[in-house]
Amino acid sequence: MERRNFLRGAVLTGSVAAFGGSLWRGAAHAAPAQPGAGPYGALRPADANGIRLPQGFTSRVIARSGQKVPGTSYTWHNAPDGGACYADGGGGWIYVSNSEINPGGGAGAVRFDSSGNITGAHRVLSNTRQNCAGGKTPWNTWLSCEEVDRGYVYETDPWGVKPAVRRDAMGRFKHEAAAADPVRKVIYLTEDVSDGCLYRFRPTTWGDLSSGTLEVMTGGSGTSGSIGWARVPDPSAASTATRHQVSAAKHFSGGEGCHYADGTCWFTTKGDGRVWRLDAANNTIALAYDDSLVSGTAPLTGVDNVTGSASGDLFVAEDGGNMEICVITPDDVVAPFLRIDGQSSSEITGPAFSPDGSRLYFSSQRGTSGSGSGGITYEVRGPFRS
Repeated sequence: MERRNFLRGAVLTGSVAAFGGSLWRGAAHAAPAQPGAGPYGALRPADANGIRLPQGFTSRVIARSGQKVPGTSYTWHNAPDGGACYADGGGGWIYVSNSEINPGGGAGAVRFDSSGNITGAHRVLSNTRQNCAGGKTPWNTWLSCEEVDRGYVYETDPWGVKPAVRRDAMGRFKHEAAAADPVRKVIYLTEDVSDGCLYRFRPTTWGDLSSGTLEVMTGGSGTSGSIGWARVPDPSAASTATRHQVSAAKHFSGGEGCHYADGTCWFTTKGDGRVWRLDAANNTIALAYDDSLVSGTAPLTGVDNVTGSASGDLFVAEDGGNMEICVITPDDVVAPFLRIDGQSSSEITGPAFSPDGSRLYFSSQRGTSGSGSGGITYEVRGPFRS
């Protein structure tokens, strides 16, 4: 057994004793996902774009960093990162993508008609810093998050019509991703540092992020059980980092992607290769995946951005690993969905489904060059489960 496997096993065992057996039995969840046959079958040889896909799926390049988006006069940004899709009201949709460069940052968007043809591209945010991931709101704005010390969240208009607004009340820290929970009327926020926290922002008025309360998850060092929430005294972090203001705060090793669906907030931590499941109604957490607790070779490593499909499948992008997007099914099977060949110095970012669920958008942040100026944004189309 590898040393890290032994240590993580000790943490899992120790957490039960630390919190009390009856509490943990009451918060039982399914075991972490294990490798198995994926719902889409084996990956086929790489296509002309260097992407290995299951039978029935095809890919196309929709944008390249530093080049005009096809059919438009708009130059695509460097280092494309987190993204989301929005229905445009006329049968088409918009894909928004962050730019993880500093300085400059910001976000851009590509517009499609109902047939998937590119009809335009535009800027939605400028002059920010290292915009990594973010999240979509129920009122169809894009939250673009700065991954720098005391970074901000910016609320942007995917259509590029309304000016972006900085949302100071959502806290200043090394932001990564955001996910909206319309039932509890909160926004979950991840923090990309080695001892980061998971936060939730509770707006004073749902749909208006100009004011509200920033809270941090509290709990012990275990990997499952009950958690709580405590108000962060100073979201501006003027003198003390937000993650160090509440002594009972629960810490995570490098928070990355975040996705909410059907009462669950899923989030990833890159430092320990984990996907977490937060039961928002019952305030419990559990491991949905841990790359050191699988049987055999871990198919998913370097966990990063995450999104979900209508079927309940999670799609987790790798930062490194085998340059794959892996699927975790509702019955706890994990398997590769796609792989990008020849881009080992890059990472996969920004997975997001078109409104009808038939197309998956994502980027290779550094492409074949290994530099942010070589970013490539893709579309994969095929028979996704509904």
